[in-house]
Amino acid sequence: MFAAERRQLILEMVRANGAVSLRELARVVQTSEVTVRRDVRALEAEGLLDRRHGGAVLPGGLSREPSYSQKTHLAAAEKAAMADLAVSLVDEGDAIVVGAGTTTQELARRLARIPGLTVVTNSLLVAQVLAHANRVEVVMTGGTLRGSSYALVGSGAEQALAGLRVRRAFVSGNGLTAERGLSTPNMLSASVDRALIQAAHEVVVMVDHTKIGVDTMFQTVAPERITHLVTDEDAPGPESEALAELGAQVHIAPLPQRAVPGARAEFNGERMRDMRVPGVMPDQ
Repeated sequence: MFAAERRQLILEMVRANGAVSLRELARVVQTSEVTVRRDVRALEAEGLLDRRHGGAVLPGGLSREPSYSQKTHLAAAEKAAMADLAVSLVDEGDAIVVGAGTTTQELARRLARIPGLTVVTNSLLVAQVLAHANRVEVVMTGGTLRGSSYALVGSGAEQALAGLRVRRAFVSGNGLTAERGLSTPNMLSASVDRALIQAAHEVVVMVDHTKIGVDTMFQTVAPERITHLVTDEDAPGPESEALAELGAQVHIAPLPQRAVPGARAEFNGERMRDMRVPGVMPDQ
């Protein structure tokens, strides 16, 4: 592929997704991260995108968020695999909070099968999935509807979460780094996400590999506050390792077409190794 073709493809990916990691760009254009980094610099010099830690965003991209339709088609298989793994962190009779996003929407489809569950959410998408679930109680926060993400935000949502205490919070976002943790480009969404995690004893962050190494404007979960990180097998190792060193249990979800029946990918902060049964990193 010629440099001009490669850079055009990179630009199209960033325009479609708002923010893309260098690792993902290199995978799609089938070249090295060094070459992609050089291409990103060239596109930045033309004013077509901005560089960020480990990735690229549209100009002003720290405050730009992809639309719901764009996010729905991004890493769809990875999100489904992550949801299959994350649901194992929920038991019958649990009370949990679930944030907004297409990744947590996938999780909600699995939560519908768990009886006796109470789910507190600010997401219309999550609530819609669970609306007819047998023996699952759904509690919505209230607030102002943010149409681009189908989420309730603002003081009403935050006040509804004040004083609440549940076992775990399941949240996603637009970027994750070991330096700043989980982040999002929208201030109102970030504020509600921070209220969600304050309500939980443990925080489960669900992000696919396209978000890891990407940093956006507003921090939602500090890296040391992450109890569990659920991601896919293409997630960059250094960032996952750094988060594991800060105390996060890193759960790697294999894609179905790559998984060997009974295979397990486990990450312990030092090395990645294949096991016989799907699972997670042991408690520290």
